Amino acid sequence: MNTTFNLTSEFQTIFETTLTPRTFFAPGRINLIGEHTDYNGGHVFPAAISYGTYALAREREDQTFRFYSMNFPELGIIECTLSDLAYKEADNWANYPKGMLLFIEETGHEINQGADILYYGNIPNGAGLSSSASIELATGVLLNELYDLNLERIPMIRLGQKVENEYIGVNSGIMDQFAIGMGKKDHAILLDCQTLEFEYAPIVLDDHAIIIMNTNKQRSLAGSKYNERRSQCEQALSDLQQKLSITSLGELTPGEFEKNKHLINDKINQKRAKHAVYENARTLEALAKLTSGDLNGFGKLMNQSHLSLRDDYEVTGLELDTLVQAAWDHEGVIGARMTGAGFGGCAIAVVEKENVDHFKKNINEIYREKVGYDATFYIAAIGDGAKEITE
Repeated sequence: MNTTFNLTSEFQTIFETTLTPRTFFAPGRINLIGEHTDYNGGHVFPAAISYGTYALAREREDQTFRFYSMNFPELGIIECTLSDLAYKEADNWANYPKGMLLFIEETGHEINQGADILYYGNIPNGAGLSSSASIELATGVLLNELYDLNLERIPMIRLGQKVENEYIGVNSGIMDQFAIGMGKKDHAILLDCQTLEFEYAPIVLDDHAIIIMNTNKQRSLAGSKYNERRSQCEQALSDLQQKLSITSLGELTPGEFEKNKHLINDKINQKRAKHAVYENARTLEALAKLTSGDLNGFGKLMNQSHLSLRDDYEVTGLELDTLVQAAWDHEGVIGARMTGAGFGGCAIAVVEKENVDHFKKNINEIYREKVGYDATFYIAAIGDGAKEITE
């Protein structure tokens, strides 16, 4: 409540108005298991978290959009008009809402006047908890409500992915937008990234907590090896398709992969494909473990996931490996793994609540000694998807 009130006065100051804006919120997300499976046609298992992006807006009389982020105050107000929504490097973070505007208009939904929009995100920048998809969905919900567009949620989620792929130029899957758009309090989502079939799974932690461990190593997806990993998997799939009639790696069981992996010519591509196939199997197993209340079994799957991301997919690095190894060695930890694309960003651990303070202190000491600076720790509450805040 306080956050909303403070943001309202901030909005009125920045945009020099006495009008009260409408307030929208889109969460960030963690992925509990199923990493780098989304664009390989497999399953993912994300959850929306209580950290995210607030967007406050009022319509204008003209066709100008003015964007301001409290996270980038040095950039000031960034303006564009409905007649010019082209990507501009100088517009920095504002390209995410501009992309949503452009693609919503292109689908035939009419927006005929501008708006002043203030953004504030409490997702750590560059942490890999999907701040960009959070901005996209906050914008999508805002535009939908402000202009009565009646845009269904799944098409809005697809537009968010389209912004990443075609407007920003990051070849990412649909998981982030889906988790943020469809999140449900105290539930994770098992999502088939091929068909978008999904089911909710209750997360019953009882005397445990999910701790997000931020490496504080800045990472940029567009500049990382993300696209390289994706093309390695595409090449592996292409090799397998010489014999198998499959459209994605996610269609293979581990057994089928082992029988046919010799078809993949390049040994590195073979490792990348192995991760995609085995990780998909772990994700399906994770649903069964959580549904039956087997938290320890789920923790073991988390650990296996990290080993695969470290050894076969090679996207972890010193910072993530240090955090995860320290977590594995700590009492009261059921499981730990990196979450997100890797190359920095965050890891998660399921920790006994009574051990949380001790855990944060000890893990950080080990991390600082090995890496040279502090990690940051957050308790992840699992919350709802993108929506208007009306209270």
